[in-house]
Amino acid sequence: MEPARSSPKEVVLRDGTKVSLREIRPEDGPGLRESFSKLSATSRHRRFFSGVSELTDDMVHYLTHVDGKNHVAIIATMESLDLKDERGVGVARFIRLKDHPTTAETAVTVIDDLQNRGLGSVLLRELSERAIACGIEKFRAEVLATNTPMKHLLEEVGAELVEEVDGSLVYDVRISTDHDSALDRLFRAAASQLTVFIRNLRPPEK
Repeated sequence: MEPARSSPKEVVLRDGTKVSLREIRPEDGPGLRESFSKLSATSRHRRFFSGVSELTDDMVHYLTHVDGKNHVAIIATMESLDLKDERGVGVARFIRLKDHPTTAETAVTVIDDLQNRGLGSVLLRELSERAIACGIEKFRAEVLATNTPMKHLLEEVGAELVEEVDGSLVYDVRISTDHDSALDRLFRAAASQLTVFIRNLRPPEK
């Protein structure tokens, strides 16, 4: 069963850019694929820890068909220049861990030409509110083991190291919607260096 649709939430970024936030929909698949193709190689590597060049049909289906409780995705959109349609400019999602139901893997992605305007923090805060409402207490994030600045920053904000795997470190960060929470400070301070990754991003093998 798909989640009930709510009205888009209008927000204004710090540079005056207007965006709308809403739940992702199955019909967002083509736009998601197009937005992904516009990410730089660096952004794709930070997001996927690999050189993924395009989203497969199975991945697009998995990322756009969410249940609104265990898998939640918030998409940010802007009106096109001709005002006839909208384009996706960012997405934030969490996937609840089956063996740790109060913890969810999370990821935030913003297209390159809208980075450093505050959209990532806006998406993260919106996602945090949804997560808390769904009983999620911690977000799990993964960073490359070679990213020393991020490791130090995670330690400074009290993130808990829970696992080391395949050249990366896995941390849990307690969720809060406060503007000065550890999660929000982490995202603002790290900016484009923040690498969060959902290991369950690809659909389960059949």
